[in-house]
Amino acid sequence: MGLFRALWDRPVLLLVLPPLIWSTHITLSRAVAETFPPFTLTLARWVVATLVLAPFVWSRARRQWPLLRRHWVLIAISGATGMLGYSALAYIALRTTQAANVAFINSILPLLVPFVAFALTGERVRPRVLVGLVVSCVGVAWIMGRGDPSALLALSFTEGDLITVAAVLCYALYSVLIRRKPAGLDMLVFLLAGMAAGAVLSLPFAVSEMAQGRTLPLDGWGIGVVLYIALVISLAAYLVWNHVIGALGATIAGVSYHLLSVFTPLMAYAALGERLSAYHGVGIGLILAGVALSSLGAARTKASEYRDPVNHA
Repeated sequence: MGLFRALWDRPVLLLVLPPLIWSTHITLSRAVAETFPPFTLTLARWVVATLVLAPFVWSRARRQWPLLRRHWVLIAISGATGMLGYSALAYIALRTTQAANVAFINSILPLLVPFVAFALTGERVRPRVLVGLVVSCVGVAWIMGRGDPSALLALSFTEGDLITVAAVLCYALYSVLIRRKPAGLDMLVFLLAGMAAGAVLSLPFAVSEMAQGRTLPLDGWGIGVVLYIALVISLAAYLVWNHVIGALGATIAGVSYHLLSVFTPLMAYAALGERLSAYHGVGIGLILAGVALSSLGAARTKASEYRDPVNHA
């Protein structure tokens, strides 16, 4: 518990955790894309995550019901973008594109977040953060080009890749909306409300899939997949991500999303025996340097202004 509290109080140290968790999600989702209907899986993950989180924050949610009701539009849009939009679109995309392409396209999130943040909230990008963003982008491009910049011109994109871009746009918007949360609204209550909204908005699409005979597998594998996605991907990762954004801001946290391009090849090496090359080392080094450059210094300023809703509920 002491280690958890120490990490929670230093959100910059948690920057690596959501991308690490989400890198497993990409591979798993690609594996089940053909057998798990996208909207039904989206509904299942958010229903389970909501039911698990609810008992822990229900009393706070009841006390803050007037705030929730007053800001229902923000909550609905958060659920539509971060929970329904990103999840379902990503599952749809993975039926027609490779996991590596999805990991690469997800890496454009740090590029989108500053523009969305500036458009909606006027949050400006500090020069140090911008330099770190550029450095980490170069690292991602180096990995995707396998150390050969000209190889980037030969990359091909499918319909699924374009759907992935739409999914990432949804998540960029969600990441910025988290900073629009009213100061008096507990972050866990906000997360619970967004999850519930995502589940409700997923329901009509899931019902349509079920009417077509497309249902989730109910064997041990199917249940295990849903539980992992609901508890680890949906609940744990989103909880940490919301906390990090609340403390450090959407732009700084967004840079850490480039770590997907670090963890994906490392996991492929460990789990699948895929070969690591020198260009992986160069790209990973650039990404880590960019994330460190963006988060250190600026993160201390943001964190000093942040009141943690978990420790101060």
